[in-house]
Amino acid sequence: MQTFISETLNDILLTNSSFKDCVFVLPSQRAGVFVKNNLRDRIGNGFLPEILTIEHFSEKISKVSNIDTIQLLFHFYKIYCEIEENPDSFEIFSSWAFVVLQDFNEVDQYLVNSNDIFTYLRDIQRLRKWSVKGEFKETDLIKDHFIFMERLGKYYQHLQEFLLEKNVGYQGLIYREAVKKVDRFIENNKGKKFFFIGFNALNKAEEFLFQKFLVTNRSEIYWDIDKAFFESNHSAGSFIRKYKTQWKYYQGRDIKLLGSHFNKHKNIQVIGAAKNISQLKYAGELLENFEDYQDSALVLGDESLLPVALNSIPKKVNAINITMGYPLQNVPTSNFITSIFQLFITQEKLQKTESNVFYYKDVLRFFKNSLVSQMILNETLEKIVLDIQSKISKDNKSFISKEDIGSYFSTLNESTLSVITAIFSPLQEVENFIDRILLFIEHVRNHVSTLEKEYLFRFYTAFTQLKNLNGSYGYFQNIKTLFVFYRRIIASEKLSFKGEPLKGLQLMGMLETRVLDFKNIIITSVNENVIPSNSTQNTFIPFDVKLQFGLPTYKEKDAIFSYHFFRLLQRAENVYLLYNTENDSFGNGEKSRFISQLELLRSDVKTQFIHQKVITNKRALQEIQKNSKITEKLRLLAKKGVSPSAITNYLYNPIAFYKDKILEIKELEEVEETVAANTLGTIVHDTLEELYKPCINQFLKVDDIDSMEKVSRSFVEKYFLKHFRKGDINTGKNRLIFEVANKYVQRFLASDKQLLKEKNQLKIIATEQKLETFIDVTGIDFPIKIKGIVDRIDELNGVTRVIDYKTGMVNANDLKIPDLNLIKDYKYSKAIQVLLYSLLFTKEQQIQKELKLEAGIYSFKNLKNGFLRINFSSNYSSPDYEITQEKLELAIEKIGEVIAEIYNPLMSFKEPEELPF
Repeated sequence: MQTFISETLNDILLTNSSFKDCVFVLPSQRAGVFVKNNLRDRIGNGFLPEILTIEHFSEKISKVSNIDTIQLLFHFYKIYCEIEENPDSFEIFSSWAFVVLQDFNEVDQYLVNSNDIFTYLRDIQRLRKWSVKGEFKETDLIKDHFIFMERLGKYYQHLQEFLLEKNVGYQGLIYREAVKKVDRFIENNKGKKFFFIGFNALNKAEEFLFQKFLVTNRSEIYWDIDKAFFESNHSAGSFIRKYKTQWKYYQGRDIKLLGSHFNKHKNIQVIGAAKNISQLKYAGELLENFEDYQDSALVLGDESLLPVALNSIPKKVNAINITMGYPLQNVPTSNFITSIFQLFITQEKLQKTESNVFYYKDVLRFFKNSLVSQMILNETLEKIVLDIQSKISKDNKSFISKEDIGSYFSTLNESTLSVITAIFSPLQEVENFIDRILLFIEHVRNHVSTLEKEYLFRFYTAFTQLKNLNGSYGYFQNIKTLFVFYRRIIASEKLSFKGEPLKGLQLMGMLETRVLDFKNIIITSVNENVIPSNSTQNTFIPFDVKLQFGLPTYKEKDAIFSYHFFRLLQRAENVYLLYNTENDSFGNGEKSRFISQLELLRSDVKTQFIHQKVITNKRALQEIQKNSKITEKLRLLAKKGVSPSAITNYLYNPIAFYKDKILEIKELEEVEETVAANTLGTIVHDTLEELYKPCINQFLKVDDIDSMEKVSRSFVEKYFLKHFRKGDINTGKNRLIFEVANKYVQRFLASDKQLLKEKNQLKIIATEQKLETFIDVTGIDFPIKIKGIVDRIDELNGVTRVIDYKTGMVNANDLKIPDLNLIKDYKYSKAIQVLLYSLLFTKEQQIQKELKLEAGIYSFKNLKNGFLRINFSSNYSSPDYEITQEKLELAIEKIGEVIAEIYNPLMSFKEPEELPF
C-alpha cells in the first residue's frame, strides 16, 4: 500500500542521497515512528534525519522550555495575588484561570498584539456601561466582571515577564518567542535542510516560521491533500488552498504530491447502530472478519469509549497497538481515593467536623473497596463489614466515629489497624491528609497484584506532586480545593499501554491518525457534536472580537475535523463508518454532516442499520410444591395464628406468602435516615393509643379532646424518639415528616371534636386491642387461629365501630363489596382486613345478633371524607353499611376457601402471571 509517508520519502530521496543534515518536522511523535520505519528499509546503514514534532521544534528555536499546566496555574495565582488587593480564594480562582490561560495561549499562537486586543476588550466593557442618561445599574457581580476584563491585559503582561525570566512558557508563548528568534536559528543552521511533513491547519506563528524556512530554498513542505478537496470548495482543503494563494513561496510553484486517491474504488459502508455499546460490539464483529490487521485501524471518535472498545476486540487479534492511554480516573484505585475524600467532604457538609464522625454510607463504601479487602484477609473483612452493617442498623446509627472503627477492627494486627484508623483521624491540615493517603498506598502495595501496583504508583506520584505544590505555595486551604486538583490531575493523566507501534491492529483517536494511512478503517461515533465536536468554546473573548483579530472560531475547528476525517479516507480501501442512531437529552443521534457530504461526493456509499438480536426467554413462573416440611410449618402457623394481612399477602402473591411465613425471610434491616412510611404509621398509631387509652369505657367530651390536643405534639415527639432511633428530626425531610405526623394527629382529634360538638355520643371501647379466635375450615382437620390487633373500637350513637388506621391513601371504593362471593379478589384486601377484625371482635366478645356493627378505615390522607365504612350495596343512593351475622358468616366462608387453598397439600404456591395493582 502506497502511503503518504512513502510517497513523501520517495520524493525527498530524488534530491537527497543522505539525511545526515536533514530535519523532519512532523505533527506528532507517532508519525515520526512510522517515518523511521519507512526510512529503515530505504537507507540501510546511513544516517537517519533528526525527527522533531512541531512543539519540540518551536522549543528548540525559542530556547524556552514548556511548563506543566498545574505549575503554570500556581505561578499565575501568585501573580494574580500580587496585582489584586482582595484576591479570590485559590478554589474560585482556578474555576476561571484555566480559561484565561487558554485565551492567553491563543493570543500568542496567532501573534495578536496583546495590548491591542486587551484594550479592545476593555473598551467594549466600558461601552456597555456607558449610557446617555446615566441610568446604567451596576450590580456587584457586573462590577467585578468589568474590573476583571479591565485587568486581563495586566495579568497577561505580568505573567509573560515572570515566565520569560524563568525561561519557561506555555505553548503559545514558546511560539511567540520562536518567531522572534527564528532568523538567528536559521543563520546558525545554514547547513541543514528542513522538511515540514503532513501539516494542515497552522496557527499564525507556525505560518510565519514555515515561510521563514521556505524562503531560504533549503526547506520543503509536503501537504497531504487530495485533488478532490484541494480543487473544490470543500472545507477539508480550505487551509491549504489559503496557503497556496497567500504565501509568497507558492508564487510560480505548485503543491507537491497532489494526489487523486479519494475517487478510486473503495468499499465504504455507513452503519447506524443504537447506542454506543452496539457500535463497539459491531466493530468487533467487523474486525473478526478481517484476514490481516497489519494495515487496519479502529478509530474512536469518542475516546471515552476506550474501555468498551478493549472489551470488544476479538480474541483472534494477537497484536494490537493502543495509541491512547487508559484514563487514570477510570481505574478501580480512583474510586477508592475518592471514597477517602468523600468521608471528609460529607463530614464538612453535614457539619460533623468538630465531633469527627463520618456518614455511615461513606464508611461502608470505604471498607467495601477491593484495596481494603486485599490489605485485610477477605473472610475477615467480609465478616467485619457485615457486623458493622448489623450494628449500625440495630442502633439506627447514621454516623460512625474513629473509636467505633477501632472497636470494629480490634482483631487486626497493630500496623494495619493504625493505617486504617489514621484515615479517620480528625482533619487538621491538608498536608496531613495527603500523608495519610501516601501511608495507606505504601502499606497496601505489598498486598496487591502487579497491575494494581502500577495503578498505586501513579496515584502515589500524583499525591506526591500535590504535596510538593502545597509545600511550595500553600494554596490548598481545604479538602475541597485539594479534591478539585486531584480530579484535574487524574483526568489528564493516563496509563500508557505497552505494545509494538508498527504491528497489528492500531487503536487510536482521530487526531492520532495524522500523516498515517491504513487499508482498512473503522471509525466509530461519527455523529454531530462528536465528529465534528460541538461549537461550544470556553473563552472570555467574544466571537466578533475573535473575527476582528484573526483568532480561530468554531468554523475553523469544523474545517480541521473535516480535513482529518476525509484525509483518513483518501487511500483507504475498506471504510466502515459507525454512528449512534439514538437521540439523547443532548441531541446526539444525528449522523455527522461529514457522512452526508461523503454520500454527495461518492455514489458507491452503502448504508445499513444494525439492531441487537433480542432473544426473549419467557420466564418460568415460580412454583413451590408443598412437602412435609412446608405442611409442618403451616400447622405451626395455624397454632401461632394467621393475621388478616397474611391472608391478603397470599391473595397478592402466594410466593410472597411462602417467603414470609414458611421461609421466614425478613427484609434486610437498614439504617433509617429518613423516616419510613411504616415508621410514620407506627408513630401515629402509638400516639393515638396513648391519647385515647385513659378514656376507655368512657363517653368522650370536648374537654377530653382539648386536653389531648395540648399534649399530642409531645407524644408524637416521644414516639419519634422511640421508633426513629438516634435519628435527627430537627432538620430536613425528617422535620417535615415530624410535622406531617403531628398534623395527622391534630386533624384526627379535630374530627372527633367536631363529632362531639354536633351532639354525638362517642364512647371508646378499646384501642390497639389484641384479638384472636379459632375457626373451622372445611377440608382441614385442625382449627385455624385468626389473630389481629384492632386499632380502635368505639361506639357512636349506639353503633359499634371497628376501626383501622391507615396513614396511606384509602378511598371509599376500596371498601365497597357489592357481592361477598367475590371477596377472594385482592382488590377487596382492605375490606377483608376490617371484616376479619369485626369477626374477631364479635367472637371474642360473644356479641349477639341484635348488635349494630360497622367497620371501616380512617385514612389520614383522606380525613376530609371521615370514617370510610364497608359498603355492601352497589347502589350509590342507598348504601348498606351494617355488618350482620349472616354477612360475617358468608365472608368467613369465602375467606375459609382461601385458607383451605393455603393448607391444601396438593395445591402449590404459584406466582401469578401478573401481580394485582
